[in-house]
Amino acid sequence: MAPAADTTQTEAPPTALPDAGDRPLTRADHTLIGLLLISTFVVIFNETVMSLALPRLMSDLGISASTAQWVTTGFLLTMAVVIPATGFIMERFSVRQVFVAAMTLFSTGTLIAAVAPGFPVLLAGRIVQAMGTGVMLPLLITTAMSLVAPSRRGRVMGVISIVISVAPAIGPTVSGLVLSRASWRWLFLLVLPIALFSLALGVWKVRNVTTPRHAHLDVLSLLLSAVGFGGLIYGLSSLGESGGHAPVAPWIPVLVGLVALGLFVWRQRALQRGRGPLLDLRVFGRRDFTVSTFVTLAGFVALFGGLILMPIYLQTVRGVSTVAAGLLVLPGGLAMGVLSPLVGRLFDRFGPRPLVIPGAVVLSGALWLLATVGPTTSIGIVVVFHVMLMSALALMVTPLMTSALGSLPADLYGHGSAVISTLQQLAGAAGTALFITVLSRVTASELAGGANKATANVDGVQAAFVAGGIVSLAAVAAALLVRRTAAPAGEHAPTH
Repeated sequence: MAPAADTTQTEAPPTALPDAGDRPLTRADHTLIGLLLISTFVVIFNETVMSLALPRLMSDLGISASTAQWVTTGFLLTMAVVIPATGFIMERFSVRQVFVAAMTLFSTGTLIAAVAPGFPVLLAGRIVQAMGTGVMLPLLITTAMSLVAPSRRGRVMGVISIVISVAPAIGPTVSGLVLSRASWRWLFLLVLPIALFSLALGVWKVRNVTTPRHAHLDVLSLLLSAVGFGGLIYGLSSLGESGGHAPVAPWIPVLVGLVALGLFVWRQRALQRGRGPLLDLRVFGRRDFTVSTFVTLAGFVALFGGLILMPIYLQTVRGVSTVAAGLLVLPGGLAMGVLSPLVGRLFDRFGPRPLVIPGAVVLSGALWLLATVGPTTSIGIVVVFHVMLMSALALMVTPLMTSALGSLPADLYGHGSAVISTLQQLAGAAGTALFITVLSRVTASELAGGANKATANVDGVQAAFVAGGIVSLAAVAAALLVRRTAAPAGEHAPTH
């Protein structure tokens, strides 16, 4: 039977929430969450740090562009396999066990990649890294939701949003600075000591805050999940990376992924009546979870589309260097990081609507403004538009994630965070595919019509931002449905 929709929730006034001082975090809680934050920042930063290193890899290792791209694609595919299983992992194992295993895998993969004698070993290292990376964000979110009282979650989730936004934003910037002076191996060698220190500190300090229970691992669900999410991300990433000229037509893995995903959903619904699903889809029976997650995904399409498109515009239209392009997009990521904790505190006081609705409107406005940039637009104005885009996302991400997970009972936190993390990966691939496909096709059409390359590039960039603007209108409409809700019946402040 499909999960029943939750129709009993009503918008709650601020007085329905627990008092903000009812359950302050202990020093041990702060230590645990702080350690998880630092560790998660390191592993998510690693997702985008290789984005500018591909030409150097091609030269040093004697490989083609399509082969080099697998250091990113292989990482994303491994994440797509691991993340949907994190709900099961966090039910079955303790926080300490999961953290130590994840950081051990990440550290081992980083070491393998740093000393790799050739591309196959480098790819193996990236895959091992991704196995650890995929677990960390759901672990951080689930632990925070388990420890923090509902009245304080906004400020904590605001800090977590720094990890989500700033870490991938500064990856290309750091990559450009390192590659301007050193080998690509230093992208791993600089991260390795931090990862090992986090692992050692975690072995000493991380304690268990949840109670593991026996959970059944359904192998068929794991396989369907791998094919479904992996096929979608591979197909969308291929479309975005190649502009439609991938070795295998991108629609094939997308179609296979959709079919497998449909079977995966059917399997989870069947297991719900028996031994328990790999990924508990009852989270979508909560209206507020579904609405908040949808708006979040629209925002992440814009985030990852903007991350990929801004450097292209700056380099192909404005002619700036790779390092300069990375530095020019850095203020947007920093603005999002600075605003996120403040937004979390405002959420705790006022709820999501006064933040999410203006955020969605500013997000849409920023994309439409970016659709007007051209070869003579002031670089300063372009940076301001980008800061607007990232600031709008800061207004949205923390309230939406906190509302989505806060609408769930405690036993679904792990599955809810796994769903959100998985869909964020899909949104990133979809945003990249949308922006790059529109850019490539409009540019090619303009060149075929006799336009010069500079004009064609400008038209392609503008058309891609228009496509993002159209997507943002759906986010604005859905944001109007976001509401403040009380914690689910029976939930109370943690009693640790």
